[in-house]
Amino acid sequence: MKILVTGYNGQLGYDVVKAGLSQGLEMVGVGIDDLDITDGQAVHAAVSRIRPDAIVHCAAYTAVDKAEDEVDLCRRVNVDGTRYLAEAAKTINAKMMYISTDYVYDGQGLEFYKETDKPAPIGQYGLTKYEGELALQSILENWYVIRISWVFGINGNNFIKTMLRLAESRAELNVVSDQYGSPTYTADLAKLIVSMIQSEQYGIYHATNEGICSWAEFAEEIFRQAEKDVKVNHITTEEYPTRAVRPKNSRMSKDKLEVCGFQRLPHWQDALKRYLEELNAKG
Repeated sequence: MKILVTGYNGQLGYDVVKAGLSQGLEMVGVGIDDLDITDGQAVHAAVSRIRPDAIVHCAAYTAVDKAEDEVDLCRRVNVDGTRYLAEAAKTINAKMMYISTDYVYDGQGLEFYKETDKPAPIGQYGLTKYEGELALQSILENWYVIRISWVFGINGNNFIKTMLRLAESRAELNVVSDQYGSPTYTADLAKLIVSMIQSEQYGIYHATNEGICSWAEFAEEIFRQAEKDVKVNHITTEEYPTRAVRPKNSRMSKDKLEVCGFQRLPHWQDALKRYLEELNAKG
């Protein structure tokens, strides 16, 4: 099976290619320097040349705050780019997986979002990611949408790397404690993606590591496992204003994974332990 992976330079795309190769699949990873997904002609030409059996679309505009000001660019990447890929996939009868986000929901309340809950994005990033979902579904019959959250991987920047960097010079940090979600290790997620793309279990899924925490609790666990003596001060969202509104509730139900025969991901604390080991091994 030949799989084309966009966003290869990012955290998830890198690990998806790695996971596919470990299973003996033919993986073709492309980054922004290899393919501009906002160029429809270039996308069609690349897909026609590579002729993959499936596309895993990890590339995205993910700068949540900048998206409020760079609306056109955000839409070109997240909506137009997705549509071009889906149209190209259709011409060669390839299936396609789109990596989406918890930001498609409004983040209100305390309940776990189910895949059937109606999205109601509260910012440009979430809105364009949802519009990308709709574009995919309107073009292809064989599609998957995976909504993820709080991602961390070896290739790229993330919350864990930021906390460890700040720990080198700070004895205490203020971290938001009223936003809840599930940290997600791309190495774990990539294995699920590779398994799912080889199946015919199409549809929308939520896929994050197990367990729920706040950003402040996440930071505390990072420092505990990394043996860093840093005090975490719990603050509210209102005390840490940002250009874009963040969802306070990013709890997503993963029951559908089991129903469709897929393994749920390990607990986020276990994932963090393995990630820190990977970071240390890399030096």
